[in-house]
Amino acid sequence: MAEMLVIVESPAKAKTIGKFLGSKYKVVASNGHVRDLPKSQLGVDVEHDFVPKYITLRGRGAVLDTIRREAKNAKKVFLATDPDMEGEAISWHLAQVLKLDLASKCRIEFNEITANTVKNSVKSARAIDMDLVDAQQARRVLDRLVGYKISPILWDKVRRGLSAGRVQSVACRILCDREQEIIDFVPEEFWTVCAALKVKGVRKPVEAKFYGYGQKKVELHTEAEAKAVVDKSAGQPFVVQDVKVSDRVRHAPAPFTTSSLQQEAGRKLGFTTKLTMVIAQQLYEGVEVAGQGTTGLITYIRTDSVRIAEEAQQQARGFIAETYGAQYVPDKPNIYKGRKGAQDAHEAIRPSSVLNTPQAMKGSLNNNQFKLYKLIYERFVASQMCEARYEVSSVSLLANGCEYKVSGTRTLFNGYTAVYTEGRDDAGEEAETMLPKLLVGDSLSAESIEKEQHFTQAPPRFTEASLVKLLEEKGIGRPSTYAPTISTILGRGYVQREKKQLIPTELGFVVTQLLKENFSDIIDVKFTADMEDKLDLVRDGETEWKDVIRAFYGPFAVTVEKAAQSIEKVVIADEVSDIPCEKCGAMMVYKMGRFGKFLACPNFPACRNTKAIVEHIDVPCPKCGAGLIKRKSKRGKVFYGCEKYPACDFISWDRPAKERCPQCGALMVQKMSANGGYTVCTNKECGHVVRPPKKEAADE
Repeated sequence: MAEMLVIVESPAKAKTIGKFLGSKYKVVASNGHVRDLPKSQLGVDVEHDFVPKYITLRGRGAVLDTIRREAKNAKKVFLATDPDMEGEAISWHLAQVLKLDLASKCRIEFNEITANTVKNSVKSARAIDMDLVDAQQARRVLDRLVGYKISPILWDKVRRGLSAGRVQSVACRILCDREQEIIDFVPEEFWTVCAALKVKGVRKPVEAKFYGYGQKKVELHTEAEAKAVVDKSAGQPFVVQDVKVSDRVRHAPAPFTTSSLQQEAGRKLGFTTKLTMVIAQQLYEGVEVAGQGTTGLITYIRTDSVRIAEEAQQQARGFIAETYGAQYVPDKPNIYKGRKGAQDAHEAIRPSSVLNTPQAMKGSLNNNQFKLYKLIYERFVASQMCEARYEVSSVSLLANGCEYKVSGTRTLFNGYTAVYTEGRDDAGEEAETMLPKLLVGDSLSAESIEKEQHFTQAPPRFTEASLVKLLEEKGIGRPSTYAPTISTILGRGYVQREKKQLIPTELGFVVTQLLKENFSDIIDVKFTADMEDKLDLVRDGETEWKDVIRAFYGPFAVTVEKAAQSIEKVVIADEVSDIPCEKCGAMMVYKMGRFGKFLACPNFPACRNTKAIVEHIDVPCPKCGAGLIKRKSKRGKVFYGCEKYPACDFISWDRPAKERCPQCGALMVQKMSANGGYTVCTNKECGHVVRPPKKEAADE
């Protein structure tokens, strides 16, 4: 019989920790939350000071029986749930179920699952932090009141199955407001003029762009204005008027927070926020590593801090000096300033040991785990390296009174970019453009002078990465809420994802407009951010959680009652497809279900025919020549198969390319990497790869 019982949240974490603590400890998992508010009712007694009604979650009864039995036989019980507010609340629920003394030193926590950290956490056990518990209770009760009071109105006035939420409705509003900006946007015409200048001894011409007249910047709005510049410059010498050369420094990026990890994994790996967090949790809880056993590879994944432990920092500096050279190690360790309002409860996300290089871990990780671990590892190592230094050249030329400018960049020292380059929300990474050496007074001639028409662009649609960035900047939600918030608005059909863009549906617009008209505070960005600040005061022990709820609920209850009476029923017409129902001949309509869009007969309930939406791709099946269609596995993973299945069993997890392999004629498939897309031959003996052409830099 074990003397000590340690309770964690997941079986994977239990397995990892059990290996470190030895035979005197028994480690069991609660499988997450064991108690929560009931789904079938409000679960908050608004008449008696908002007392929450907690019940044992379905399926947790047997788990709790096992935990009670083990706790009864143990000398000491330690609660080792995740080191955040939600984890603290789970420990509190467990302590109540087991009738533990809340003031006793029963709570242990660790930022990384390594042998030393886990053992030291037992030595520094503490009492349950009721401020953290109350902050979580306030958040849970507040979200329940908003969701369970507004959602029934949506069911009654719009359609059943809809929901509203304190954070999700604001996120949906942000997307709808951006989409309306795009719809209302009126493009404005403008023109540019570029001269391709010949430089002696240089093969490729230098592209100089028209700036203005005599150092005064001029915008070209019409073709006539652009043509006037071309005519004035044509046949004239382009004389160098000014050459400015300066050094620029680019500092290493901070190690990852939850938000920045979700953003970068979206940009560089194409991961959704949900997938990023699932994989990161696996890396934190532990994976089987050859020669090490079950090992937690990264630190805790829900954090808004950019702080790094001194021990990890010193280990990284030693590794960098040995691997890249002493010139890559800054004189003093890099210290990063967190954003305003950050809780700073835990370290930034980093590898548990910098010695566990991605290449060394590759054989122990699946493909997605390896990609994310490599991203986290390289970002952390880069964060402890010297800045990159560049020489920036700016040249001004004059051609018959028309001023042209051209600039270039040359790397002097690559610094942290030897390991890592940040992704961008817009297209691609900045290419280095090197200018040939030019001196004041040099005279160049133009091979060509071209005018080009452009139009101003509407603001871009949000991706998951850019939405998470804005939510964090505005103080809406917390690191743990971003992924479930986005999953919810997608799952409810308020938003759809096309490629990487999040686009509101008609339903999303209708629900958002209804909430804006009747619950302006709830869906207001500033109001939601201010509420987060009030919840943080509860966390910091500066206010009582019920005071926050009381102040909110009075006006809110009045608004709900008024809205229920005044809102008129909204009818949203189903989108009609061009596919006839096989049973009754009516044109089928698009519906939204738990697993996304599907086709249904409009004559329901008289006709109950439904069918999945089939997306054909313009590539013939390599086995039988029939069409290929995009499908989803039971787990939701996309694959491509023959439309004649089961007669033809061709499938591919990668999207087949239209072009056949130029080397052997086999099927090519599309792949994605951090540097963009490419196609590869499926014939393993060939393996031919076709990459898109790179933009060439100007020659010296």
